[in-house]
Amino acid sequence: MADIVSKVFNDPVHGTIELHPTLVKIIDTPQFQRLRNIKQLGGLYYVYPGASHNRFEHSIGVAHLAGELLQTLKEKQPRLKINDRDILCVQIAGLCHDLGHGPFSHMFDQKFIPRARPKYAWTHEKASQKMFDHMVEENRLDSLMPKKDWAFIRELIDPPKIAKWPHHGRPKEKAFLYEVVSNTRNKIDVDKWEYFARDCHQLGIQNNFDCHRLIKFARVCKVDGMNQICYRDKEVFNLYNMFYTRFSLHKRAYQHKVGNNIEWMITDAFLKADKHFKIEGKEVRRGIRKKCTLSKAIDDMVAYTKLTDAVFYEILNSSSVRLQEARKILERIMQRNLYVCLGEFSSDKSLDEMKNQWEEHLKGGNPDDYVVELVKYNYGMNEEDPINHVRFYKKQKPNEANPIDRAEVSLLLPERFEEKKFRIYTKRTNNVHLRDDRRIYNAFPPAKPPQA
Repeated sequence: MADIVSKVFNDPVHGTIELHPTLVKIIDTPQFQRLRNIKQLGGLYYVYPGASHNRFEHSIGVAHLAGELLQTLKEKQPRLKINDRDILCVQIAGLCHDLGHGPFSHMFDQKFIPRARPKYAWTHEKASQKMFDHMVEENRLDSLMPKKDWAFIRELIDPPKIAKWPHHGRPKEKAFLYEVVSNTRNKIDVDKWEYFARDCHQLGIQNNFDCHRLIKFARVCKVDGMNQICYRDKEVFNLYNMFYTRFSLHKRAYQHKVGNNIEWMITDAFLKADKHFKIEGKEVRRGIRKKCTLSKAIDDMVAYTKLTDAVFYEILNSSSVRLQEARKILERIMQRNLYVCLGEFSSDKSLDEMKNQWEEHLKGGNPDDYVVELVKYNYGMNEEDPINHVRFYKKQKPNEANPIDRAEVSLLLPERFEEKKFRIYTKRTNNVHLRDDRRIYNAFPPAKPPQA
């Protein structure tokens, strides 16, 4: 450790930040450096020119905010016995929580893999744990920390959905540490605070949520026998503002119809290229490294380390006949000859039901010529109000936290917390086909939207 020093970063969102030498050691691994080449917002870069930021800088920001939150709690509540090792572990988890993202971030795990391997239960969080293990082993980092701390960090990257003990990392008294990076209880965590700030900055959208103020009013209280992070009662509106910011970002950017459109096109190109695009993996047979396809690279961390957004241009610039179909789709993106969104509507049907209804409506037309997607805009917990899962303390009773009555907050709060929309895109964009598809769509009788 003697040759490793702290590093100072000049970040456009958080200003000057300083990171612990162990964090620097992790940043300087090939597995983490890979994140420089994975767009934070995937295909949205083709809609918002400023959305050029990557998982790399976001992950550094999450580690910084995790440290800021825990340092504040440590100073204000010494009885919690938060030590420097606790803070470092949570910071490492913040730094490594996105190691498992594939090319174009959520496009890869939400669009490509479910179609390339429909029966395979895979998430980028589980992939982050696998990549984390691979990073520690490959770079011989295990000597930097005790074995139980590495197990703790692994848990923090993808916390158990039900907070039951024993966990491997920390005793029940420190359960609140599991809420800092990825909060399964109420979705309030530093990961969201960071990407709200960074994405708004890059997209040119005003961010009205102030996470630094919220950190000052964070406090750990015992609720139902479990220590959890709570907030001052007067900050409840700030939290509603946070969740509205999430809703607004999905509405204005993350689920942008052109951004999603482009990601469907990249997905189709990757599916066409899947079997023909090979990446060298870990396994060696007869002195030759076995190669993985795009969709199988997630099973081999050596191959996955090499898989970034660069695959887009490798396909686009390839002269291989086998990649011709995939290349043509990517060329359409570059020429702005995109799929066309025929329309958007509400319905209480499921995605599978809507796909079946559309397929029947086509009456012999090819369903592969269309994309039917379900878009959800919510506050982070589907139809639930996430504030129901947050506890608040009062100035006079700082160690006692309770739910808050909606009437105490405002009479103008939303009654519903999720909105669902269906969109139908056509891949046929010549004038004759497009005219036919618009006529087909206009005659489509989707189910009536749910009543308010």
